[in-house]
Amino acid sequence: MAKDEVKTRIEADGLRYRSKTPGSPFAPAGAFGGSTMSCFLCGTHRPRTMLKMRKLLGKSQTVCNPSCKAVAEQVAG
Repeated sequence: MAKDEVKTRIEADGLRYRSKTPGSPFAPAGAFGGSTMSCFLCGTHRPRTMLKMRKLLGKSQTVCNPSCKAVAEQVAG
């Protein structure tokens, strides 16, 4: 079972991939509530509605609300 080798090349206009959708997966979806941020503790990107501000190391940081484990279980199940 050999995988098909994908060959890419840089086009004249500077683009390399034809199948990749343009843009970033972390771009805001319009309003402030649609964007994502990463949790300071687990590093996972989550919508801002699933994060809270908590004072850590003398600064306010965004962390999962209520905890990283609880949010991971909520998203998975």
